[in-house]
Amino acid sequence: MIALVIGGSGSGKSAYAEQMAVKAAGNGSLYYVATMQVYDEEGKKKVERHQKMRAGKGFLTIEQPRRLKEAAKKVATEKVSAGKVAAEGVSAGKIVLLECMSNLVANEMFSEENLSAVMDEAKVKQLSHEIISGVTALQDSCDILIIVTNQIFEDGIRYDASTMAYIRLLGDINRQIAERAEQVIEVVAGIPIFIKKDGI
Repeated sequence: MIALVIGGSGSGKSAYAEQMAVKAAGNGSLYYVATMQVYDEEGKKKVERHQKMRAGKGFLTIEQPRRLKEAAKKVATEKVSAGKVAAEGVSAGKIVLLECMSNLVANEMFSEENLSAVMDEAKVKQLSHEIISGVTALQDSCDILIIVTNQIFEDGIRYDASTMAYIRLLGDINRQIAERAEQVIEVVAGIPIFIKKDGI
């Protein structure tokens, strides 16, 4: 099952997604796939704030700023999670919170190996395919996948070409995830608004 949690900066989407994951986990295993690359003091403070938010909640953190399939392999093969041991051959239930798709897309798109091809439409389609394949692998490795993403499409500002390419790519990925998700929730001022609701 997939739940997509979307919202603007400071909307409360991360806190809501964490509550959702903890509630869904019960006695199962909780994984936090962290995608943020830290470049400066502001980024470091944001990471620290998110670490404090999830402290004591039982998350096993997987730092994965790129190559989502690698995180899926770690979740699929993990037997010990946050102090809980899964009996051999017995699934206690795995809940994965991916925080956040917006960072993952930026990390992939503006990586050194992809930067020269940012404006190449074929390369952007390939990146979209790779990222969605990573989402599929992560979904296959767990029982519930909760994905946090940003709502960055409503300001009406025309940005430079590379930023517009990023916005289009993130929009495409968000649409693909929303299409396959059982739940799509937009968080506005800390209030969840269910756009699509099944499961959990």
